[in-house]
Amino acid sequence: MPQDVITVEVDDTVAVVTLNRPDSLNSSNADLHARLATIWGEVAAIDGLRAAVLTGAGPAFSAGGDFGFLDRMVRDRQLREDVMAEAAEIVRAVIDFPLPLIAAVNGPAVGLGASLAGFADLVVMAENAVLADPHVSLGLVAGDGSVMTWPMHMGLQRAKEWILLGGKMSAEEALRLGLANRVVPSGEALPQAVELAKRIAAMPPQSVRRTLHALDKPLRDLIDRNLTDVLADETQSFDEPEFQGNLERLVSRSHR
Repeated sequence: MPQDVITVEVDDTVAVVTLNRPDSLNSSNADLHARLATIWGEVAAIDGLRAAVLTGAGPAFSAGGDFGFLDRMVRDRQLREDVMAEAAEIVRAVIDFPLPLIAAVNGPAVGLGASLAGFADLVVMAENAVLADPHVSLGLVAGDGSVMTWPMHMGLQRAKEWILLGGKMSAEEALRLGLANRVVPSGEALPQAVELAKRIAAMPPQSVRRTLHALDKPLRDLIDRNLTDVLADETQSFDEPEFQGNLERLVSRSHR
């Protein structure tokens, strides 16, 4: 597996974890998806680390699933089941990550990108960034992130609207709804997230970690109860003709 699909740079007590497929807007292919399941344990094991920042290389945070990869999952049931098992590993690895995690959303965060931002402890968004979960509008069950976190952040009724319609949420709207802590000028998401991470890293680490552990308990409990079922539903929805037709059109458009 190529290790450079995600890079890690350490500055004293803060690690910057970067999704690194900029030519593909950091969309999730097989390599990036697999690496997302393993990177968090490696980062947590770095000596002296007290906080981490997650961002994307280039103009995007993450544009979601790579269309070619999704097409392979439609055609290969075993691959699909393996990827969904990996998705569960990613969710659990991020929510169990013991250090404060700040998302520096430097550009579009779609699908899995929006899910990763939702699982972060704090979110700094560039003013030109957007969040979107297009699962339902494409014909898939939304199973791996936003259905868990968005209702907690913004309330159930608002979360239903955004998830069912799959619209693009501006940074200012994300701030208003509770999906972002700060909106900053374009190009400033990463430096401001790092500065925030360093402020948290300077605090007593045990009190920070145990407090975050307590705050995240309702989300961990929800994941424990529901993740297996919703991912099973998402796995099955790859067989739906509506999704397959939508994906075929997207793949065809991307090859023009």
